[in-house]
Amino acid sequence: MGIFGFFSKDKKEKLDKGLEKSKDSLLSKIGKAVVGKSTVDDDVLDELEEILITSDVGVDTTLKVIRRIEERVARDKYMGTDELDVILREEVAGLLAENQTEQLSDFEIPGGVKKPYVILVVGVNGVGKTTTIGKLSAQFKNKGYKVLLGAADTFRAAAVDQIKLWGERTGVPVVAHGMNTDPSAVAFDAAKKAAEEGYDIVMIDTAGRLHNKVNLMNELTKIKRVIQKFIPEAPHDVMLVLDGSTGQNAVMQAREFTKATQVSSLAITKLDGTAKGGVVIGISDEFKIPVRYIGVGEQIEDLQIFNKDEFVDSLFKK
Repeated sequence: MGIFGFFSKDKKEKLDKGLEKSKDSLLSKIGKAVVGKSTVDDDVLDELEEILITSDVGVDTTLKVIRRIEERVARDKYMGTDELDVILREEVAGLLAENQTEQLSDFEIPGGVKKPYVILVVGVNGVGKTTTIGKLSAQFKNKGYKVLLGAADTFRAAAVDQIKLWGERTGVPVVAHGMNTDPSAVAFDAAKKAAEEGYDIVMIDTAGRLHNKVNLMNELTKIKRVIQKFIPEAPHDVMLVLDGSTGQNAVMQAREFTKATQVSSLAITKLDGTAKGGVVIGISDEFKIPVRYIGVGEQIEDLQIFNKDEFVDSLFKK
């Protein structure tokens, strides 16, 4: 079995560990909120609202969760504070279930897609974009796919060098022209090579820093256009990488990128070093874009396919 597969015990342990800071912070705050209280009343709900907002769940999403809990309290008449964590877990899981996040346990190229499958990767500098590409390329190769990388973030020398280094580490070929070259020319050559040489997956890195939204939109449109000369349906996935440790700043980045281009999936990184894991809930709820991957550690396998049930369990498990 490759790196991907069913949600193994080892993966669950890594997820638990990766979300430990977020979980400890949440449960500690909730524990303090219910001290001396036997039932869930308005004071407890006010405290819970503040806890969720300060845990980067986001105001709108928090209000949805609180409203649902209020409805349950009104319906059940009596709700003990000892039930609060279970109820919170159920309502957050319900909210995630209503969004477009798929409950995947493995990656497969969707049926009906003519290879190569093209993933265009977007996101600002510093979020872990190039590392995410490298980790995914290793996972895809481990699964048996023939993978090609395109180093089209040509505004930053480190990005080109980093993706070439990942290619060397994983044995995955990289199309690169160097710094300050035309990104669309890199995308053109990557798409051409992938189509002509029978690659299964091609991942193209893009610029993490453009002057404004219009520049970003124009650059991505140009890249898409040249890719489509060889692969008419491409890109099949536009993946936005966000740094979960930045909390609401990640939400702001998502707003800007979704205005500039049609984002079809999300990868949220660096959740292991922060207590801001609640941002995943808010981002999923606000944008209704599938959270495909989350990063919970440094190792290649620590970039995991997002499983909402396992995520909620790890975040609220005592």
